[in-house]
Amino acid sequence: MIGLDRVYSAHSGLVFRTAYRITGNAADAEDVLQTVFLRLMRRDQAAGALENEESYLRRAAVNVSLDLVRSKQAARAVPIDDAPPSQLAEGKSQDMGELKECLRRALAHLNRRDAEVFALRFFEGHENPEIARILGISQVHVAVILHRTRKQLQKEVRSYMGEKS
Repeated sequence: MIGLDRVYSAHSGLVFRTAYRITGNAADAEDVLQTVFLRLMRRDQAAGALENEESYLRRAAVNVSLDLVRSKQAARAVPIDDAPPSQLAEGKSQDMGELKECLRRALAHLNRRDAEVFALRFFEGHENPEIARILGISQVHVAVILHRTRKQLQKEVRSYMGEKS
C-alpha cells in the first residue's frame, strides 16, 4: 500500500483536475478520483507496475469522467414530446452554463477514443504529439480524430442552439 500512497500523493491533483474539467462539478470529480484509485488498488498484482503512472491515471480519469457524464445524462433523459417547452432549444437562454452542459452531453455521445483525444487536447491542453504518445497512436490519427470530433461537436452545439447545420 505504500506504493499506492506515493502514487496518490503524486497524482491525485492531476486526476481531480482532469475529472473536474470534464464533469464541471467538484463532487463528481471527487467521485471520479475515488473510483480511479479504487480501481488502481484492486488492479491485479500480476499485471505488474505501471509503465507510465501519469498517462495511465490521466486516461483513467478521462474515461471514468465520461462514464459518469453518460450515466447522469441517461438518468435525466426525457423524451422530447414530454419535455416542458422551457427545455426545448427555442425556449432556452443560451448562456455559458447551458453551452457547457450541451458540450458535456455531446461528449457523452462520442465513442470512448474520440472523447478521450478531445479531452486530452482541449481540457488538458496537451499537444498532438503528446496525445499520440500517451495513447500509443500516430499523430496523424490524433489529428484526424480531433478534426472529426470538432465537426461532430459543432453540429451538436448548433443543433442545441437552434441553428441549421
